[in-house]
Amino acid sequence: MFELIIAICLIALNGVFALSELAVVSARRPRLKAMAEKGRPGAKLALALMEDSGRFLSTVQIGITLVGILAGAFSGAALGARLTEILGENGVPQGVAEPLGFGIVIGLITYFSIVIGELVPKQFALRHPESVACAVAPLMMLISKVAAPAIWLLNTSTRGIFMLFGGSETDNTVTEEEIKMLVGEAESAGVIEEEERRMIGGVLRLGDRQVRALMTPRTDVDWIDLADDADSIRDLLITTPHSRLPVSEGDADNMIGVVQSRELLAAILAGGQLDVRKHVRVAPVIPDTLYALDALSLLRDAEVPMALVHDEYGHFEGVVTPADALEAIVGVFRSDSETPEPDAVRREDGSWLLAGSMPVDEMEEIIGISLPDSRTYQTVGGLVISELQHLPHEGEHVDAFGWRFEVIDLDGRRIDKILASSLMQRAGAASPTG
Repeated sequence: MFELIIAICLIALNGVFALSELAVVSARRPRLKAMAEKGRPGAKLALALMEDSGRFLSTVQIGITLVGILAGAFSGAALGARLTEILGENGVPQGVAEPLGFGIVIGLITYFSIVIGELVPKQFALRHPESVACAVAPLMMLISKVAAPAIWLLNTSTRGIFMLFGGSETDNTVTEEEIKMLVGEAESAGVIEEEERRMIGGVLRLGDRQVRALMTPRTDVDWIDLADDADSIRDLLITTPHSRLPVSEGDADNMIGVVQSRELLAAILAGGQLDVRKHVRVAPVIPDTLYALDALSLLRDAEVPMALVHDEYGHFEGVVTPADALEAIVGVFRSDSETPEPDAVRREDGSWLLAGSMPVDEMEEIIGISLPDSRTYQTVGGLVISELQHLPHEGEHVDAFGWRFEVIDLDGRRIDKILASSLMQRAGAASPTG
């Protein structure tokens, strides 16, 4: 009976080590930090074990190895001898009773060691990793201090072998892809809504975008030229939907600032003389290679929340406002003058109808392709032009990244609509059936 109790205790102890190992390894660092800030007992110790993973794993391995040795040497031998004796008393020949007794004991100990000592604790640890880590951390820390010499030897030997084979320290930096995966898991679990996931993805994309991927391009910008006559300027103020307009002096590449449309309209309604130059405000001039978040920082401190974007040669490329950043995160808003069309529409055959002005990082996420990090284009239309190496005509297509991009509509020289279809699906549809 005593031997049986010892065996049960050793199996349970093995379960504690297995539970501790998986709980600390699986626990999420941000959650443990939040628990520690709230004063959760054991959270700080769990973080300390996580920081020194080599020491912790050596502690667990020593414990599991010792338990295995004791279970085999003590419990197995004692229980095997006891069962052999019982079998002999019941008429089983000695030559059969001994291997049968030891075989049954070893089989049972192995079974319960796997189920009770490994599988059940690990399943429990996976379901509640942070709570379990906080609970077992004090015990693991105590064992690591008691067995410090042996742990130091194992940890040093492990590091030496890693260095011998050119191993490096583990990078615990959380990547953007991991964040997206966590957000996707949170949406699947119902923790956040689908729209919240999209907005988080938009924020992450915004940090990687340059201003030229965010700005309103020059071809879509309404601006006032001081060289124009008063009637032309009045007509522009009446027809434009924009509250702020860039002002040029003789040439589009010579932008001198920005005016508020309502200030000029108020002056006209008051019966005064239209003096555009009097109302011009200084606007920041930024390069098109500036990152979007840096541009937003400049706009926060600017006299007007609009920046004039120029390329490296000094040519005016467009304008960027905080509204452009907001649209990159939450999508295009419906204005009073027009109903925006979606940038991407999936068709019944699995192909996608894409706007040429759609940012390629959004297209990359929606249709599931992988684009190179170092690219010179920012839109889907730019991708097509980059691959073709010339301005396309309607009906022209290019095969790239496992997809066919076909230009189906042009607005002047600008690509308006593109049909994207998977080459794999096209090949499957073209292959004979039967």
